[in-house]
Amino acid sequence: MAPNMTEEEAARQKAIDDWLPITASRNAKWWYSAFHNVTAMVGAGVLSLPYAMSHLGWGPGVTVLILSWVITFYTLWQMVEMHEMVPGKRFDRYHELGQHAFGEKLGLWIVVPQQLVVEISTDIVYMVTGGRSLKKFHDIVCPNCKSIRTTFFIMIFASVHFVLSHLPNFNSIAGISLAAAVMSLTYSTIAWTASAAKGVQSDVDYGYSAKSAVGITFNIFTALGDVAFAYAGHNVVLEIQATIPSTPEKPSKGPMWKGVIVAYIIVAICYFPVGLIGYWMFGNSVEDNILLSLEKPGWLIAAANMFVVIHVVGSYQIYAIPVFDMMETFLVKKLKFKPSFILRFITRNVYVAFTMMVGISLPFFGGLLGFFGGLVLAPTTYFLPCIMWLIIYKPKPFSITWMANWICIVLGVALMIVAPIGGLRTIILQAKEYEFFS
Repeated sequence: MAPNMTEEEAARQKAIDDWLPITASRNAKWWYSAFHNVTAMVGAGVLSLPYAMSHLGWGPGVTVLILSWVITFYTLWQMVEMHEMVPGKRFDRYHELGQHAFGEKLGLWIVVPQQLVVEISTDIVYMVTGGRSLKKFHDIVCPNCKSIRTTFFIMIFASVHFVLSHLPNFNSIAGISLAAAVMSLTYSTIAWTASAAKGVQSDVDYGYSAKSAVGITFNIFTALGDVAFAYAGHNVVLEIQATIPSTPEKPSKGPMWKGVIVAYIIVAICYFPVGLIGYWMFGNSVEDNILLSLEKPGWLIAAANMFVVIHVVGSYQIYAIPVFDMMETFLVKKLKFKPSFILRFITRNVYVAFTMMVGISLPFFGGLLGFFGGLVLAPTTYFLPCIMWLIIYKPKPFSITWMANWICIVLGVALMIVAPIGGLRTIILQAKEYEFFS
């Protein structure tokens, strides 16, 4: 509480905090954080890992997968540690930590635009993914039916969110999130077991599919963007931790860290088998979504697509809540609106409608993914936590922590530069076939 605040003003602020989605209920258990993190992290990105592997080849591919896992695990640990590093204060949102590290004004400008781009673009991608997977399910289950445009499936998928986005906060979506986390484990398992069952293809080739050096290089750039996108759960980690109760004796980082470790073990169980077995069986002819390489058995692939839909429903909400929180904070604290159901009803529906419209009008968002993935996911996941750590804790130059942070920063910046280039080239190459409102 700020010293110059009156009792009544303080009460008003507390009432607002109790209403805002992130700070509303702080009674989450440690396993909530486990499945929120799994849902946030294991995106549908896991299904494109074999494809990324095929652009990287065995050596680099395995290295990149493991390195990304280690680096993001380390930066996630930093975020969890920094959540309560100032006694008696909690950084409930990514930008609050940013403001502490970079200063009030600069912190907002560094973190908020990036975080918004990540969350909104992820939600748009999930709109498209949800719609496409529904369409795939429909086409497999009913091959002779009249073909329905993806647009309508995206609308069907969005209709779920017009209902779900009115759940007030993180704890109220714990059930959805648990279902989503279980689904991600299920479809990842289907993806690699069905690949293994198909066996190594007779004409398998582990060379690069592109023939020119330029082509190979650009493909590697794109693949790096894909992998970066697969490991991006850091944008919502402080927001998830904010829901865990905390006392000076038992800080929230204990249960949160337990949840994160469980989540990361699950991430490894999902990612490594899919990436490695998928590539091993299909080589460089693997599709950019491994489920497309497995046509049969039909019922299993249809089920896997349905699981993807259920998972994406959960993921969409996890990324949407921080955006709702920002919009509502802005309206209530800056523009002095009264916290009410109507306010929430309008803002959230507008947001869902917006992501739906963009998803429908730009169905080629996948190419934009590599672009955004590199540009914004790389900083928020790979090196912003390290920079904040260096600023706040000031480790001794050339000590182990100092070295580790700088290595992450250098690799992260490199990723931020090369991944968008790959993504942009993909967009340009595919632009010829693009149709709006397809």
